[in-house]
Amino acid sequence: MLAAAAKERLWGVYVGEIARCRKRVEELREKYPAASVQELSQRLTDTKKAWASTGGAVSGLFGLMLVPADLLFVTALQLTLIMEIALLHRVNLKSDRARDEVFEVLGYSNGADTVNLAGRAGPKLLARIAEKALTKRGLAQLGRAVPVIASPVVAFLNNRDLQRAGQAAVRFYGTIRELPRRRPAT
Repeated sequence: MLAAAAKERLWGVYVGEIARCRKRVEELREKYPAASVQELSQRLTDTKKAWASTGGAVSGLFGLMLVPADLLFVTALQLTLIMEIALLHRVNLKSDRARDEVFEVLGYSNGADTVNLAGRAGPKLLARIAEKALTKRGLAQLGRAVPVIASPVVAFLNNRDLQRAGQAAVRFYGTIRELPRRRPAT
């Protein structure tokens, strides 16, 4: 039941983002008319990475309570990045097949496993444990600095996840576009 509700919510985000993604891609093409699809894809990826790094740095400061929000934020950025790269490759995102492909690329780029989730929460969890341990030993000032150390680690993880999603989308959609077309049987 929960998985179905999450899928419906993600579908709503997907449909709502199509027009905004199309607009961002058109603006990028106008700004860099001579750029290749590969270059434009990396520009989109770099923009999303900047947002993800900033979000990760902020959420790292607040510890475990923002892990779910950070994961949702990064997933939304990944989803829109994959959609924008698909649009660069002139994919019609409104079809069920295109939607399934976008979600497949999203799952592939994230490994779609719980180990990845645990890895994302790790720096914040470690920071929280260290903060509590240092505070108990009378080193409260040092304990308060630990989340500041976790912050760049979370920013790095977010950055890495966005780069992976961008690379997965470029590989997927670039390969589809490069496959030889079958000629109809005569």
